[in-house]
Amino acid sequence: MLKKLKPYLYLLPALFFLIIFTYYPVFRAIYLSFFKWNTSYPSKVFTGFSNYIDLFKNPDFWKVLKNSVIYSLSTIVISMSLALFLAIQVNKVLFMSSFYKVALFYPTVIPMAAAALIWKWMYIPDYGLLDFFLGKLGFPNINWLNNAKIALWSIIAVGIWKYIGYYMILFLAGLQNIPKSLIDAAIVEGANGRQRFSYVIFPMISSYTFFIFIINIINSLQAIDQVYIMTQGGPANSTNLIVYYIYEQAFRFWNRGIGATLTTILIIFLLVLVSFIFRSIGRRVYYEV
Repeated sequence: MLKKLKPYLYLLPALFFLIIFTYYPVFRAIYLSFFKWNTSYPSKVFTGFSNYIDLFKNPDFWKVLKNSVIYSLSTIVISMSLALFLAIQVNKVLFMSSFYKVALFYPTVIPMAAAALIWKWMYIPDYGLLDFFLGKLGFPNINWLNNAKIALWSIIAVGIWKYIGYYMILFLAGLQNIPKSLIDAAIVEGANGRQRFSYVIFPMISSYTFFIFIINIINSLQAIDQVYIMTQGGPANSTNLIVYYIYEQAFRFWNRGIGATLTTILIIFLLVLVSFIFRSIGRRVYYEV
């Protein structure tokens, strides 16, 4: 009996922390989402689904949702495309290839808070690095973070720059695991570069692509550091993303009920999205090289 229980005893420490720091907060948030709990209601008052109804009627919620979708789609498509392109180029380069790998991967090791401060300095009008070089080329100064039309794209650029090196290294690992005999066979058969990529290279790295796609979704929906440091959701909520909106409601406005409701909506959305992705795309992934 003890031998059967022994493996589970080794799992107890990890399970303990998983319950305390993951499962309990999730179920606590779901529980609190059914209560009014803010400055007007210092004690929790059960109100059923009223928090959800209030949120769906709030135009700020839909604005934040739209921003989050734009941010996620943009960072996923652009960062994965650029990372794959860079991985292919680095995989070809022999001279100073280690230098290129380190240079492209370096932003990944910088904390997002530090990266946001660097980019915030670069975005400063008049004497920021970007405006300095644009001014030398004869372009007018741009108020990158205070213009509602481009502020979100300025935040997106930070997210892409921060993670593109990490995704490139993962793609590079996949490219280097492709048997050279397959590429040689395709060349012998007369396949051009586009055909080799479409029918040999990309299918063989599909498992890496799928993994990068999943973590990219998670990273994009967790974005908060750059928003907090660079814009705090402004101007006019144009850069407000879902996680920052949760923080804002729960810890700045002390509307714990709405904060818990937003958290619950995000959890449900992620569960449904990931489940759908694994059931649809995940079954088409090739895992053996």
